[in-house]
Amino acid sequence: MSASLRSFVEVAPGSDFPLGNLPYGIFSPGRTAERRVGVALGDYVVDLAALEATGLFADVPLGDSGTVFDAAVLNRFMGLDRRSWDAVRARLQHLLAAETPTLRDDADLRARVFRRRDDVTMHLPMHVGDYTDFYASREHAMNVGTMFRGPENALQPNWRHLPVGYHGRASSIVVSGTDIRRPIGQRRPETDGGTPRFGPSQQLDFELELGFVIGGGNALSTPIAVDNAADHVFGLVLVNDWSARDIQAWEYVPLGPFLGKNFATTISPWVVPLAALDPFRVPAPGQDPPPLPYLQTDTPWAFDLALEVALQTPAMDMPHPITQVNARGLYWTVAQFVAHHTVGGCNLRPGDLLASGTVSGATPGTAGCLLEKTWRGTRPLTLSTGETRTFLDDGDRVTLRGAAERDGLRIGFGEASGTVLPARRRS
Repeated sequence: MSASLRSFVEVAPGSDFPLGNLPYGIFSPGRTAERRVGVALGDYVVDLAALEATGLFADVPLGDSGTVFDAAVLNRFMGLDRRSWDAVRARLQHLLAAETPTLRDDADLRARVFRRRDDVTMHLPMHVGDYTDFYASREHAMNVGTMFRGPENALQPNWRHLPVGYHGRASSIVVSGTDIRRPIGQRRPETDGGTPRFGPSQQLDFELELGFVIGGGNALSTPIAVDNAADHVFGLVLVNDWSARDIQAWEYVPLGPFLGKNFATTISPWVVPLAALDPFRVPAPGQDPPPLPYLQTDTPWAFDLALEVALQTPAMDMPHPITQVNARGLYWTVAQFVAHHTVGGCNLRPGDLLASGTVSGATPGTAGCLLEKTWRGTRPLTLSTGETRTFLDDGDRVTLRGAAERDGLRIGFGEASGTVLPARRRS
């Protein structure tokens, strides 16, 4: 995609949403409860339901489902094939281009189709039927493993052979801007053999992750080959997998995360199409030893994508950046997630979410969670106000952002943010 692709809609330099992006989302106009499909362009939302009603998609292959954009979620559109996704994207880029008069010169049509982003309410972009969180960053796995098992045993024997993952809770996935209630649960006893403590988590954390939204699924017992993954990945979102580390530490043996993870996961409202990130796909890091054949591919599946986290306490006027890292360093890729997830016969469905796990780097300032940044709470983080944090306090607001940028082309994600509320009082 060329950076010279230009719309008749003015898009400010540095905007996350130029014509080369066109991420999909679900919005409500004004104060209405109605939900509609739109794409972001600069400071505007293009109402695809209104555009579809004009007949401008009449010759675009949209299957036998009738209208796909007059919908409260993206799942119907996601369930089409890549040919349809690409055709819609091409039609939108044509209609919104500077040289195309259809919308540019029709003020009445523009009034029906364009909404200012500041005037709409964003919702979860899709119904998430299933959510799987992986553990794809070698640096994160090494850091966490070193904390709990020492450097010589940091990586479990299986880690270099398969993308480790667990099934998360889809019902508690929320859209950016939703407040996050501090969870309550059991924590490790103060003494061995003692009674577990019960109450609000004292070690609430964020996790900076990249999410991959499934489009076309697969039939039960029909694996997806690693080289066919692009036909099944609709787009990407930012993910904050909020984590209660003290609850997690007590419960995770032997079956893994449960209450320490299931209370909330925040995602960004705009789904960036996989096609928009094609110019930023790069080879993944080398894998040693080579994975089994079903996980091997020569296609570049890493993304040169800068991710960042900012923390704003109640005492701050502005957020304080605390992490900057690039997603290109992830050891395992989404193509390998898809191939491994389905190799035993599991069927993925439109709207399913596959997350990368915490994205961390090897240099200072690139840790993707407070567990790593404060080394399990032993090295407090000093903020711009002089405040310190080992884990999150009530009132803290965490904001994730991400963008790929090269040669004047910027493809951004907007943000995924949430503010921590106190635990509910127990009656």
